[in-house]
Amino acid sequence: MLPAVETGPPGGGSAPPTRFPDRPDPTDAAAEVWALVERAQAGESEAFGLIYDRYVDTVFRFVYFRVGNRQLAEDLTSDTFLRALKRIGSFTWQGRDLGAWLVTIARNLVADHFKSGRYRLEVTTGDVLDADREDRGPEGSPEAAVVDHITNVALLTAVKQLNPEQQECIVLRFLQGFSVAETAQAMGKNEGAIKALQYRAVRALARLLPDGFQP
Repeated sequence: MLPAVETGPPGGGSAPPTRFPDRPDPTDAAAEVWALVERAQAGESEAFGLIYDRYVDTVFRFVYFRVGNRQLAEDLTSDTFLRALKRIGSFTWQGRDLGAWLVTIARNLVADHFKSGRYRLEVTTGDVLDADREDRGPEGSPEAAVVDHITNVALLTAVKQLNPEQQECIVLRFLQGFSVAETAQAMGKNEGAIKALQYRAVRALARLLPDGFQP
């Protein structure tokens, strides 16, 4: 369960913690996913199967970019959903995205596999998702250039030269299409930290890319 977010009044006194509602608004797109979660928590195997179908590609691509080996990625993806099945009963909405929760499980399993934690994210040209084309900044900016050419081999090669944290941010934001909030949940950071990390990563990529990529 996410901790309550406390907001103090200007006078420095205490204020009641701000809490998320127990479930998404029925008109919210997340309501459909939450309905599946509730059914899975009630023991409906079909509901968890639908969750699997909905998110398996997202989890697999994330893991594959991390480990660079298809068989290992398939195994870790299976382990992710097995662990999720065991823990689905403890999942609470509270503004959390289910996809980000699953990626967090996958991220921890990858870290467990590489016990030293010292490994490079292997970005490959196969199975690359189209870039997320939202929140890309003004036309002509390095951010726009990076996103517009995210599937280019030169860019994927450049991504490998970033530090592991920057690589993970780029993969989640632009290859996986995660929002800033979802990326923050998956990486265990706040949204401000993700925005700063993304800014540094994209600027670094802009310097690494060939001249043809420059705005």
